[in-house]
Amino acid sequence: MCTSIMAGIRATARSLILLARNEDFTRNNWNKFMVVRNHPEYVPAKGNPAVADGVWTLGNGLRVPVPTASLAYSAMPDAAAYEEAEFGIRDRYFFEERGFNELGVAMSATNSMATNDTANEADPFPAVGIAETVIPTLILPQAESARHGVELLGGYVESCGASEPNGVLIADATESWYVEIGSAHHWIAVRVPDDSYLAVANGMRVHDVDLDSSDIKCSPGLFEFVVEHGLLPKANRKSFDFARAFGVLGVAYNTNRIWLAQKILTPSRVQDPDLPQYPMFLQPDRAIEVRDVMGVLRATYEGTVLEHKAKRPIGVARTAESHILTIDPSQPRELQGMIWQALSSPLGAPYMPLFAIMDEVPASFALGGNQFGVASAYWAFRGLYALGEEDMCAVLEFRDTFEQQAMAEAQALAAALPDIYDKEPETAMNLARGFSTGIAQRAVDRANRTREAIMTQMAVDEGQAHAAQSAQLEA
Repeated sequence: MCTSIMAGIRATARSLILLARNEDFTRNNWNKFMVVRNHPEYVPAKGNPAVADGVWTLGNGLRVPVPTASLAYSAMPDAAAYEEAEFGIRDRYFFEERGFNELGVAMSATNSMATNDTANEADPFPAVGIAETVIPTLILPQAESARHGVELLGGYVESCGASEPNGVLIADATESWYVEIGSAHHWIAVRVPDDSYLAVANGMRVHDVDLDSSDIKCSPGLFEFVVEHGLLPKANRKSFDFARAFGVLGVAYNTNRIWLAQKILTPSRVQDPDLPQYPMFLQPDRAIEVRDVMGVLRATYEGTVLEHKAKRPIGVARTAESHILTIDPSQPRELQGMIWQALSSPLGAPYMPLFAIMDEVPASFALGGNQFGVASAYWAFRGLYALGEEDMCAVLEFRDTFEQQAMAEAQALAAALPDIYDKEPETAMNLARGFSTGIAQRAVDRANRTREAIMTQMAVDEGQAHAAQSAQLEA
C-alpha cells in the first residue's frame, strides 16, 4: 500500500542520502508508536519468551538462530497489529517499519508487492517467513553497513524463505540500496546512483540491470532459476528484468504513482501515464530538497491529466505514518542521521525533525491503540485530521506553520552542531537529543490545542444555530 522515494547524495540539495516512505494501510485508525530499542528483543533476559535454546522467535512466528550482534536502534511499531495479524504471536515488536541503528544504518521496510502466478508456482511463499512484520526487527540490530544489511536480509530470504514479496530501502553514510524480494528464496538489490532518485509504489521496479555489476547483489542461481522456469522470454544477464520475471507489470494502481512522482521531480521528462514500466532511476531537474519529498508524499493528481481519472494518489488519508530519513555525511558520525516523522497521514500532520541520536521518547509517543485516546500522540494528529471537514484551514495552518518553524530550527541547529561537537562532543549530542524530544512534544501540544479550538468553535456554532432556531419559533 506504500509509496517510497530514495535519492543519492548528488541528487539532493544538501548532499544528503535520503530514503522516504508513506506507510499506508487499509483503514484510518492504525495506531503507531515510537520507540528506541537500546537492546534488541533477543538479548537474554529472565523469562524472555522470545528466546529459547539459542533460537529467537519473532513476532510472526519466524524462528532464527540468536544473532551475535545486538545494536541499539529506533523504530515505529504498530500498537496492536499483532492482535489482528494472521500470523502474530507477540506484542510490541511488530511492523517496526523504519529506523536507524547505532552505527548509522537506516532502513525503511516495506513496499508490499505482488508476484506473478508463474514465479509463485516455481518458488511458492511459505506461511511464515521473512515479512514486513519483522524485517526491521531482524536486520537493524545486526547491520554494520547498508551492504551488510542487504547481505543479511538476502541470506535470511535464502535460508528461511520469504512469506511475501516486498521492496526494502537500506542506506548508510556512503551509499543506499534498494532490495526486492520476488519469491520465497529469490531476491535482488541495486545500489542507487549518487546522482539519481528512485520512486517505488506497490509494483516491482528492478529492470534492465547487469547481474555482473558490483552495484547489484542477488540470490545465488537467480538467472538460472529464471531461465529454467521460463520467467522471461529472452533472459539476459546484462539487461536483466527482475520486475518482469517475478512481478506484475502495468497495474495502474502502482504505475500512476510512479508517473506522478517522476513528473514532480523531473518535470522536463514528458511521459505517458499508462506505461507498463518507468525508468528505475532518474536525475531530478533540480537538486531535491527535503521539502520536495514532503510534497511528493502528499501529492495527488490535481492539475494533471489524471485528475478525476486515477483512483490512487500518493497522499492518502489512510497513511499510518510517513517518514523521510536523511543521512548527512558532513556531520559528526553520531549526528548524521535525521528522521522527519509525520504521525498519521502527512495530509494533516507535520513532519517533525528528530535527530537519530534521540534516545528519550515523550510518553505520548509510546501510548495508544486503535481506539481514540486523548493521551496518544498518534491520536493527537489523527484526531485533528478527522476534524478537517469542520475546519481544514485550521488543520493545514497548524501543519504548515509548525513544519516551517521546525525546519528552520532544525537547519539552524544542524549548522551549529559541528563546531560545538569539535569543542564538546557530548554537549552537541545532548543538544540534538533535547531538541528532538522537545520538538516532538511541542507538535503534540499544538495539535491538541488546535483540535480543542475546533471542537470549541463547533460547540459555539451549534449553540448559535440552536438559539437562532429557537428565536424563529418564538417569533
